[in-house]
Amino acid sequence: MTEQSKTTGAILDKGAPVLSIVVAVLNEQENISSVCSEIAGVLSTLPAVEVVFVDDGSSDGTVAALIEARRIPGLETLRILSHDHCCGKSGAMRTGVRHARGTWIATIDGDGQDDPAEIAALLAMAMAAAEKGRAPLVVGTRPKRSDTVWRKLATRFANGLRQRLLNDGCPDTGAPMKVFRRSDFLDLPYFEGLHRFLPAMMQSYGIPLLCKPVHHRSRLHGQSKYTNFGRAVVGVRDLPGVMWLRNRTRLPSSVREC
Repeated sequence: MTEQSKTTGAILDKGAPVLSIVVAVLNEQENISSVCSEIAGVLSTLPAVEVVFVDDGSSDGTVAALIEARRIPGLETLRILSHDHCCGKSGAMRTGVRHARGTWIATIDGDGQDDPAEIAALLAMAMAAAEKGRAPLVVGTRPKRSDTVWRKLATRFANGLRQRLLNDGCPDTGAPMKVFRRSDFLDLPYFEGLHRFLPAMMQSYGIPLLCKPVHHRSRLHGQSKYTNFGRAVVGVRDLPGVMWLRNRTRLPSSVREC
């Protein structure tokens, strides 16, 4: 029997996938075909899976490229969600997770820098940990980033500041490749920029963190949607808010019905 989720609009049934791969994209027309082909190539290494792309109000041919990608063997059922205007990466991620049908979510970027072949190992870590206790957040950290020197320096500064103030234990908290349980993400308060602080926010909700180094590559085509300065400013601006949210979070360790 199909159960309609009132809170998310997602349809959950016995045939629902185990995993949903969620990819948020903005003006990535040139990268769609390659990224989708790589994803299709690893589907056989995963349990029942769906692929969900969220177009965050692109002004190029990203949506048309995604529709064309349904011709790729294995991606005939590719799900395409499109915003009518740009809401930001966290907003696009939230849309994808809300509409996803999988118990587990894997997120990657749509610029080709993430290798979809890493997803299977991250998911295996998450599921193995969940069998022994609380389902974790698994972050694919990038010890060897294939970026410009200035971007590496900006990322190092941002990660260092976050760790100093939030003590989240994650060396690469903004890494796009993550695996987590769908329901855990939907329990978090939403704000634009949430994707940069998932380790800290999930830890506030009792969700353990696991990290695994992954392969990082150069962007296939185009340029990053954020400048180094802009990324740093946004991250620093959000830090006080995240610290406040964590400080004000009060959750019971267990609930007993009497």
